Amino acid sequence: MTSTPARVGVLGGGRMGAGIAHAFLLAGSRVTVIERDAPAADAAAQRIGDSLARSVERGSTDRPLNDLEAALTVGDDIAAFADADLVIEAVPEDRALKGDALGRIARVVAPASAIASNTSSISIDALAATITHPERFLGLHFFNPVPASALVEIVTGAATAPAVVESARAWVDALGKAPVVVRDSPGFASSRLGVMLGLEAIRMLEEGVATAADIDTAMELGYRHPTGPLRTTDIVGLDVRLGIAEELE
Repeated sequence: MTSTPARVGVLGGGRMGAGIAHAFLLAGSRVTVIERDAPAADAAAQRIGDSLARSVERGSTDRPLNDLEAALTVGDDIAAFADADLVIEAVPEDRALKGDALGRIARVVAPASAIASNTSSISIDALAATITHPERFLGLHFFNPVPASALVEIVTGAATAPAVVESARAWVDALGKAPVVVRDSPGFASSRLGVMLGLEAIRMLEEGVATAADIDTAMELGYRHPTGPLRTTDIVGLDVRLGIAEELE
């Protein structure tokens, strides 16, 4: 039986970070979430606590809420990651910000601890250059909302050790989600496909082929997409989408 790491760290307690923490808590990990300051940490703790309470109310877990809350630590001192087996960076989608965050993580965790980025589009090889022991680094791209999503994209860099990839597959399985493994390339797999579809939908709208509502409805009903390309609120912003498109041209 596969299992998640015993001790998981998450840097960033916003929507994505809170969702990642929620998923690992339900799977049995002890989770430490670190935010930038005490007020942000308090907000993250409330966000995660509310999400756990909803899961208990819906019967998504048979674990008591008190047990889940006892397995969660939220604070603002990154040194709390010192004993983590896996730390996931979940700060906003900005290369410099993520590089700085990953460098700080690498300085406090053990050399054997796995480090992951939740980036949806930034090069894993570029981010790997900001940390020591890049062989233990990879992308773990969770989708929003994390508790309800069925997919995690595992992104491998040139230095990522095969054993870390296999461990990541097992962790994603233990979360009850499906892993897909892709190598580092512009937009990976999911964002790359989403960018192409989204840009074509924008072109169709500009050319007057159909209204935005009809383009979205065609994809939702005709191809059973959960949401249309113009209606989507994916965390990849338009500037990131255009950047990926330029790299692919």
